[in-house]
Amino acid sequence: MAGQKMKSHSGAKKRFAKTGGGKLVRRAAGRRHLLTDKGRSRKRRLKGQLPVDAINQLSLRRMLPYS
Repeated sequence: MAGQKMKSHSGAKKRFAKTGGGKLVRRAAGRRHLLTDKGRSRKRRLKGQLPVDAINQLSLRRMLPYS
């Protein structure tokens, strides 16, 4: 009988992605609502993806074993 497969954390699957080089990236917080009160440059700065902090890498790699 084959070994058991690990389950990926479904919340982490939706929030994090792995780049071609193997780094984990995330979306910037603060761009969901109340955007009329935030300046243009602030909203532009929150665009795109940011690397995940090194302190969180290990726990995320456990949550996403096959990514």
